[in-house]
Amino acid sequence: MHELGIAASILDCVDREAERHPGGHISKVGVKIGELAGVDGDALQFGFEVLVKDTEREPLTLELEYVPRIQRCAKCEYEFRMTDFDPRCPLCGDFRTQCISGEELDIAYMELDEAGADKTTGHSDMGVDE
Repeated sequence: MHELGIAASILDCVDREAERHPGGHISKVGVKIGELAGVDGDALQFGFEVLVKDTEREPLTLELEYVPRIQRCAKCEYEFRMTDFDPRCPLCGDFRTQCISGEELDIAYMELDEAGADKTTGHSDMGVDE
Protein backbone atom coordinates (compact mmCIF):
# COMPACT_ATOMS: atom_id res chain seq x y z
CA MET A 1 0.00 0.00 0.00
CA HIS A 2 2.10 2.92 -1.28
CA GLU A 3 -0.64 5.32 -0.18
CA LEU A 4 0.70 5.11 3.39
CA GLY A 5 4.08 6.34 2.14
CA ILE A 6 2.36 9.15 0.26
CA ALA A 7 0.43 10.10 3.41
CA ALA A 8 3.72 10.17 5.35
CA SER A 9 5.26 12.44 2.68
CA ILE A 10 2.28 14.79 2.90
CA LEU A 11 2.71 14.95 6.67
CA ASP A 12 6.43 15.69 6.26
CA CYS A 13 5.46 18.69 4.10
CA VAL A 14 2.88 19.75 6.69
CA ASP A 15 5.49 19.53 9.45
CA ARG A 16 8.00 21.63 7.45
CA GLU A 17 5.35 24.27 6.80
CA ALA A 18 4.28 24.25 10.47
CA GLU A 19 7.90 24.95 11.50
CA ARG A 20 7.71 28.18 9.49
CA HIS A 21 4.73 29.33 11.61
CA PRO A 22 5.52 28.87 15.32
CA GLY A 23 2.39 29.05 17.44
CA GLY A 24 0.18 28.17 14.51
CA HIS A 25 -1.59 24.92 13.73
CA ILE A 26 -2.26 23.51 10.29
CA SER A 27 -5.86 22.31 10.33
CA LYS A 28 -6.36 21.12 6.76
CA VAL A 29 -4.27 20.06 3.78
CA GLY A 30 -5.67 19.84 0.27
CA VAL A 31 -4.21 17.40 -2.25
CA LYS A 32 -4.90 17.10 -5.98
CA ILE A 33 -4.88 13.54 -7.33
CA GLY A 34 -4.88 12.98 -11.06
CA GLU A 35 -6.92 10.21 -12.63
CA LEU A 36 -3.67 8.64 -13.90
CA ALA A 37 -1.67 9.06 -10.68
CA GLY A 38 -2.36 5.50 -9.56
CA VAL A 39 -3.41 6.56 -6.08
CA ASP A 40 -6.42 5.09 -4.28
CA GLY A 41 -8.06 8.07 -2.57
CA ASP A 42 -9.79 5.97 0.08
CA ALA A 43 -6.54 4.21 1.01
CA LEU A 44 -4.70 7.55 1.12
CA GLN A 45 -7.40 9.03 3.36
CA PHE A 46 -7.26 6.00 5.68
CA GLY A 47 -3.45 6.03 5.90
CA PHE A 48 -3.46 9.77 6.57
CA GLU A 49 -5.99 9.40 9.39
CA VAL A 50 -3.99 6.56 10.96
CA LEU A 51 -0.79 8.63 10.92
CA VAL A 52 -2.51 11.71 12.40
CA LYS A 53 -4.52 9.95 15.12
CA ASP A 54 -3.32 10.58 18.68
CA THR A 55 -0.55 12.97 17.59
CA GLU A 56 0.03 16.70 18.01
CA ARG A 57 -1.25 17.09 14.43
CA GLU A 58 -4.85 16.26 15.40
CA PRO A 59 -7.41 17.45 14.23
CA LEU A 60 -5.60 17.81 10.87
CA THR A 61 -7.83 16.79 7.96
CA LEU A 62 -7.08 15.79 4.39
CA GLU A 63 -9.21 17.10 1.54
CA LEU A 64 -8.82 15.36 -1.81
CA GLU A 65 -9.57 16.88 -5.19
CA TYR A 66 -9.69 14.52 -8.15
CA VAL A 67 -8.32 15.80 -11.47
CA PRO A 68 -9.62 14.20 -14.68
CA ARG A 69 -7.45 13.15 -17.61
CA ILE A 70 -7.49 15.91 -20.22
CA GLN A 71 -6.00 15.55 -23.70
CA ARG A 72 -5.02 18.31 -26.17
CA CYS A 73 -5.14 17.73 -29.91
CA ALA A 74 -1.89 18.56 -31.73
CA LYS A 75 -3.79 19.44 -34.90
CA CYS A 76 -6.66 21.68 -33.74
CA GLU A 77 -5.59 22.27 -30.09
CA TYR A 78 -9.01 21.20 -28.78
CA GLU A 79 -8.90 20.06 -25.14
CA PHE A 80 -11.14 17.19 -24.10
CA ARG A 81 -11.66 14.57 -21.43
CA MET A 82 -10.53 11.21 -22.73
CA THR A 83 -13.08 8.42 -22.33
CA ASP A 84 -13.04 4.73 -23.17
CA PHE A 85 -9.24 4.82 -23.70
CA ASP A 86 -9.74 6.53 -27.06
CA PRO A 87 -7.21 9.36 -27.51
CA ARG A 88 -8.78 10.50 -30.80
CA CYS A 89 -9.86 14.16 -30.88
CA PRO A 90 -13.67 14.33 -30.86
CA LEU A 91 -13.55 17.57 -32.86
CA CYS A 92 -11.25 16.76 -35.80
CA GLY A 93 -10.64 13.01 -35.37
CA ASP A 94 -6.83 13.25 -35.19
CA PHE A 95 -5.01 10.66 -33.06
CA ARG A 96 -2.09 12.95 -32.18
CA THR A 97 -3.20 14.09 -28.74
CA GLN A 98 -1.19 14.75 -25.60
CA CYS A 99 -2.16 14.29 -21.96
CA ILE A 100 -2.11 17.73 -20.31
CA SER A 101 -3.89 16.91 -17.05
CA GLY A 102 -4.57 13.91 -14.87
CA GLU A 103 -1.10 12.86 -13.70
CA GLU A 104 -0.99 15.24 -10.72
CA LEU A 105 -0.15 14.33 -7.16
CA ASP A 106 0.28 17.74 -5.55
CA ILE A 107 -0.37 19.56 -2.34
CA ALA A 108 -2.71 22.35 -3.40
CA TYR A 109 -2.97 24.21 -0.08
CA MET A 110 -2.70 24.09 3.69
CA GLU A 111 -4.98 25.95 6.07
CA LEU A 112 -3.12 27.49 8.98
CA ASP A 113 -4.84 28.60 12.18
CA GLU A 114 -2.62 31.29 13.63
CA ALA A 115 -3.58 33.07 16.87
CA GLY A 116 -7.26 33.28 15.92
CA ALA A 117 -6.64 34.11 12.25
CA ASP A 118 -6.91 31.71 9.32
CA LYS A 119 -4.32 31.73 6.58
CA THR A 120 -4.00 29.54 3.55
CA THR A 121 -0.62 28.64 2.11
CA GLY A 122 -0.39 27.20 -1.37
CA HIS A 123 2.00 24.61 -2.70
CA SER A 124 2.35 23.39 -6.24
CA ASP A 125 4.22 20.13 -5.84
CA MET A 126 4.42 17.61 -3.08
CA GLY A 127 7.66 16.13 -4.37
CA VAL A 128 6.46 12.57 -3.85
CA ASP A 129 8.21 9.90 -5.85
CA GLU A 130 6.31 6.67 -6.13
